[in-house]
Amino acid sequence: MPTLESRDQDRHAAVAPGAQLTSTEATPVRTGGSFGSIARKVGVVVILAAGAGFAYWKIQGNNQEVAETANRTAQQANRAVPVTTAAVASRTMPIYLTELGTVTAYNTVTVKSRVDGQLLSVNVQEGQQVKQGQTLAMIDPAPYEAALAQAVGQLTKDQATADYAKAEAGRYNALYAAGVVSKDSQQVQDSNAGQSAGVLDADRAAIQAAKVNVAYTKIASPIGGVVGLRQVDAGNIVHAADTTGLLVVTQLQPIAVIFTIPEDQLPTVMQTMRGGHKLVVEAYDRSETTHLATGTLLTLDNEIDTTTGTVKAKAVFDNKDGALFPNQFVNVRLILEERTNSLVMPASALQNGATGTFVYLVKKGAPPKTADDDSGDGSTSAPSGKGARKSSAAKPAAGGDPADAAPPKDPYYVDVQNVVVDLTEGTQIILKSGLKPGDQVVVDGQEKLKKYSKVDPKSAAPRAGGKGGAGAGAASSAQGTGSSDQTVGPRAGKAGGNAASSKAAAGDEAGAAAHKGAHKPGAQQ
Repeated sequence: MPTLESRDQDRHAAVAPGAQLTSTEATPVRTGGSFGSIARKVGVVVILAAGAGFAYWKIQGNNQEVAETANRTAQQANRAVPVTTAAVASRTMPIYLTELGTVTAYNTVTVKSRVDGQLLSVNVQEGQQVKQGQTLAMIDPAPYEAALAQAVGQLTKDQATADYAKAEAGRYNALYAAGVVSKDSQQVQDSNAGQSAGVLDADRAAIQAAKVNVAYTKIASPIGGVVGLRQVDAGNIVHAADTTGLLVVTQLQPIAVIFTIPEDQLPTVMQTMRGGHKLVVEAYDRSETTHLATGTLLTLDNEIDTTTGTVKAKAVFDNKDGALFPNQFVNVRLILEERTNSLVMPASALQNGATGTFVYLVKKGAPPKTADDDSGDGSTSAPSGKGARKSSAAKPAAGGDPADAAPPKDPYYVDVQNVVVDLTEGTQIILKSGLKPGDQVVVDGQEKLKKYSKVDPKSAAPRAGGKGGAGAGAASSAQGTGSSDQTVGPRAGKAGGNAASSKAAAGDEAGAAAHKGAHKPGAQQ
């Protein structure tokens, strides 16, 4: 044992001074490692705390966002639905039949030559309006004037012969009376005188025929109308036997329209005509929106077409403005009756449901309370919570100045009103009951509505058209002219011009403002 201890001591003694220093520094190295372990633990704690804080902040933010989204959804659900309205009117409504008709020229004449000869001139322009008796063309009259002169000369010659025969007959009558000549000789002279008189009559007829041929060289219009395209040019030889005419003249004033009437309606039409009443006929264009002319029913055909079960009818129009043109297709309205004090509304307002036909009737004010509505005015309460309290309603309007915010508009809502339809005429409906004149009904936007829905009404523009088609555009002074984000009142013009931008930019502000106003039943909205 002593030997071993001495060896250890010798070994430690042989250690260099630097090694002792290294051994001395070993304790601080171990101390530094413990400090690093503590720092790492502190760092981990800090990171975990930061993560927990971030998670808490994120959860709170998500909750707030969900609350605001729910709030906006509830507010948007309670916003007024933009709709188009029209007024119910009491007026005279025509009851008519609508048929397809064809415009036909009242008279059409193909002008042909009645004599042969060279066409010297055409005295009218294509498409020119001509009068009856106006010269249209000229044929060379020289051959026919020569024939006339020849006939006149022949008459002069035969006149001299007839005078001699008459004098000869007078002498033989005197001789027969004196008993100088026989009865037969006297009768022969009388016969010669009579033949000469007949020749004179034939010569006079030949002269008249020659004059007619000369007159035929001047071609005149048999009717007043419009000249069509020229078929033959000047300088050509024309013949009376030609199948192609020189010109076509069409009478446009007056003008006729041919259409058909169902045989089921024939008794009504004939009964009215027998009573001495003139049935009014109106012509509309192909789209049945533009009124072209108004005329009267002239007559009906004398038989019913068995293949179609219809009878042809002919109406006459004065066509002073030239709105109708031959072979034009038009929509014809044969007015059977003028029903006075009819309750009329647009057909687009009529809806069908389980209870029958109904309309959405626009009413002013806040909607009444329903079973599923606790707010008392038909609105839906906004969700509560921290997110709901941070509503964007407190934000100023787009301009940043609360004074520039649009004033609140008057509230409107719709009610379901059952109606009874009497008759449908085109785009108009005649009602028996259910509404009264001046009531505002929804004609567009019904797909988003239900009973007591809030609406933002906009009057329909007046509908252009003919008689019986203007009721759909009646406007009401009680209705505004803005859309769902527009303002009704003195600032309606400005708000209406910015309707598109207000929908895109006003989002939460408009919804919160509507929600805020909906919870104040007693306030002026």
